[in-house]
Amino acid sequence: MNQPSPLASWNGEVMPLSEVRVSVLDRAFLFGDAIYEALRVYEGRPFLLDEHMARLRRSLDQIRIETDVDHISRRILELLERQPVRDGLIYLQVTRGEAPRTHYFPANPTEPNELIYVSPLEDDPHAEHRKTGVGVVTFDDLRWKRCDIKSVNLLGNCLAAQAAREAGCAEAILVSADGTITEGSHTSLFGVRDGAVMTAPLARNILPGITRNLVVQLANRADIPIREEPLSRDRLPEVDELFLTGTTAEVLPVTRVDDRPVGSGQPGKVTCQIAAAYRGYVADWLAGDASPSS
Repeated sequence: MNQPSPLASWNGEVMPLSEVRVSVLDRAFLFGDAIYEALRVYEGRPFLLDEHMARLRRSLDQIRIETDVDHISRRILELLERQPVRDGLIYLQVTRGEAPRTHYFPANPTEPNELIYVSPLEDDPHAEHRKTGVGVVTFDDLRWKRCDIKSVNLLGNCLAAQAAREAGCAEAILVSADGTITEGSHTSLFGVRDGAVMTAPLARNILPGITRNLVVQLANRADIPIREEPLSRDRLPEVDELFLTGTTAEVLPVTRVDDRPVGSGQPGKVTCQIAAAYRGYVADWLAGDASPSS
């Protein structure tokens, strides 16, 4: 039986996603000139909405697209009222709009195009993986130099994700020319060594992950030491544990890298502690009393 098309908000007009039409002259189509966000929905509520909207605002500012982010928040909530989804994923994208094809910005200001839609997650794709761990592959970091901006320019990420898929792995972790590991193709990466959690410091080559930030706060609250220092491919054998974080991944243990086991080859103690803290935070948030920084 065919599932009905999800509802979408296209520039504020609610319609089936299958009916949304975008001009081929939209600069997202021609140049990847657009910003996006993806948010989890738990029990019908958008998770970490304010944090995602703050990152969206920053990304839009960085590439000089002007739009009202507050109305995007309102449209997200309106869309969830029109299409109740208990557990799902919200995707939103803001483009510079339609204009004649020139590499430089249009001489006359264009109206940004805004897309929002909600997809249900009837089966959590990582539920079992959080118990057993996943394998990852290393892959050269081919992305542009402003990965701190959440743009739709994702070809390098797609090539890495495809390499992981062909290797039967859940994710690719990206390696810079100097051997430094930055992050995953669509996740943030953490290591654990001697009980301390390590992750690459935020810079222009690292996306400031919303889940990453929450995990850092949760680790601090649990008195787990956090060190912002880069991991390197050559020193991966020295790491006791690895885990990924992301909107859909949540906290995902990594037990193999390039077919070599990480630590014992099982999800580690610190990873499991942080994963439990994350799930506890979500439960507290749904109950109305979550505060990761307290």
